[in-house]
Amino acid sequence: MYAVIGRRHGKILSGDLTQGSGNFAVTCLLPVIESFNFAQEMRKQTSGLACPQLMFSHWEVIDIDPFWLPTTEEELMHFGEKADSANRAKLYMDSVRRRKGLFVDEQVVEHAEKQRTLSKNK
Repeated sequence: MYAVIGRRHGKILSGDLTQGSGNFAVTCLLPVIESFNFAQEMRKQTSGLACPQLMFSHWEVIDIDPFWLPTTEEELMHFGEKADSANRAKLYMDSVRRRKGLFVDEQVVEHAEKQRTLSKNK
């Protein structure tokens, strides 16, 4: 259960054993964009023992720039030329745009010289 919440960038606030019932109640904060298919994954990982209940709590601004690229020499050494680690804000923004049918700035073919041809060379 904790692995599923951590994988979806959730913050666990409390985990208490309910008196008299033997149930364990966990309260956590989960980004709305990460809540899609959360219940199915939680039930799958816990073999149906967990019953998630989602409720909107508050808005929170992600303090990451989705259009950030490394520019200084120190940033290039630390992050690489294309910043190999995924930018969470950019991933969220692209997934919302894709879901709503809006334009997403991504390349379909990255390495055109590696693409196969349909005709067979004999």
